Amino acid sequence: MSQSSPSIADVLAAYHDRQPDPSDPAQAVSFGTSGHRGRATAGSFNRDHLLAITQAVVAYRRREGIDGPLFLGQDSHALSAPAWETALGVLVANGVEVRIERESALTATPLVSHAILRHNRGREAALADGLIITPSHNPPEDGGIKYNPPHGGPADTQATAWIEAEANRLLVAGTAAIACATPAEARARAVPHDMLGEYVEALGEAIDMDAVARSGLRLAADPMGGTALPVWQAIAERWGLDLEVVNTALDPSFAFMPPDHDGRIRMDCSSAAAMAGLLARKVDFDLAFGNDPDADRHGIVDAAGLMNPNHYLAVAIDYLLTHRPAWERSLQVGKTLVSSSLIDRVVASHGRTLFEVPVGFKWFVEGLHRGELAFGGEESAGASFLTRDGRPWSTDKDGILLCLLAAELMAVTGQRPSERYAELVARHGEPHYRRVDTPCSREQQQALKTIDATALDLETLGGDPLRQRLNAAPGNHAAIGGIKLTTDNGWIALRPSGTEPLYKLYAESFLGPDHLQQLILQGQTLNPA
Repeated sequence: MSQSSPSIADVLAAYHDRQPDPSDPAQAVSFGTSGHRGRATAGSFNRDHLLAITQAVVAYRRREGIDGPLFLGQDSHALSAPAWETALGVLVANGVEVRIERESALTATPLVSHAILRHNRGREAALADGLIITPSHNPPEDGGIKYNPPHGGPADTQATAWIEAEANRLLVAGTAAIACATPAEARARAVPHDMLGEYVEALGEAIDMDAVARSGLRLAADPMGGTALPVWQAIAERWGLDLEVVNTALDPSFAFMPPDHDGRIRMDCSSAAAMAGLLARKVDFDLAFGNDPDADRHGIVDAAGLMNPNHYLAVAIDYLLTHRPAWERSLQVGKTLVSSSLIDRVVASHGRTLFEVPVGFKWFVEGLHRGELAFGGEESAGASFLTRDGRPWSTDKDGILLCLLAAELMAVTGQRPSERYAELVARHGEPHYRRVDTPCSREQQQALKTIDATALDLETLGGDPLRQRLNAAPGNHAAIGGIKLTTDNGWIALRPSGTEPLYKLYAESFLGPDHLQQLILQGQTLNPA
């Protein structure tokens, strides 16, 4: 852990002992694109938060008539275990049937989503939902919780806004009145469920696992100290793969992790710095995979190195659209508006319709659940897609699924993912992409949210005429919470972070790095700072 990080002992003590100030916006419950996240030592992820959020979820379930079981998962962050225990206690005290993983305390996000869908398939009553205790790839001292309704994916803004408001009301009123069973009682009343076994056994529905097994590919997986560990071990055994789990360490300090680009410990499988250990062994394997602690993100390594997430999304979509003959041609392909425009060109080349949405996987959930989106993917290495016969697989991000798709691609075509990407570039042009994060105040973030793209005194971008000025996404017309400006050769997008005091500028050029820098500099003149 970096020197600036608190010790695990201090983190755990703060979780139980510190009482947040709900009048401070930084300490109130706040659901971003992936649930509520915070730090116990900062007063933003403490026992009071978990009591209030879980009780609010109980109230939301009653309001919506959700009366089936709730699947409860957790990752390997230090705060996840006590937060899971708090949530379980509240749920049990409220008479909710809680299902927990029977084989391991660790429960990957895609396993919870898959279990919800499996339970609800063909049902109209007693529907299941889920809670997952995870801050994703964030540093060891962070905590997080997200709610997945009966559609199996992240809750939409209407649901999270209601839960957030109710949780904050409970924080203000005081959490002493919230019932919470003792840990022993709660565990005794929880129902063990084989989420892991069901997921692994069903993988052949979404991936040609037999082809992967026959190929004899030498595979490796680095769970980065997270929930993917028992999943990869079970996959290798069940499907007979030549797969080595290169890191079996479980340590809440994640001390085995190499520092990320900024010196912080962060389990980001799309970062070459964080994936340094796996990259050092890339010649030992045909393909190697990384996953973040809740296994909703993917990192793909072949002989050329770590694939850029945008590049791999384009490769995955191109492969799926040529190797899923049972998929209806009416199925759309989902991407976030800050993902690479190479995806746009790939989708168009297959005569398919693009579904472009704001940042956040939640925008793909309904389409995947209804079987109308073949694929949904976002720039931060998160995606999912339908089964081979066109049914929902998971409606949350599934990093393990995307890793196995790379193995299927290589088993079936003989190509490395990086070689397939080179073909796409030769056909559609080479994108140059960058994200720049800049600190700003909450007031400046709010100002960026309200910029009117159509009113900007701007006719060209990077020397090219503007083609689109967007405040809303073309696919679902939902507000971006910022702006996107596009030309024939590139684009920029500006939006405030939902979890940190900064704004993000995304830029992409098909004319080269110099043009990309020109776009970035022009975009920075529009910032709210």
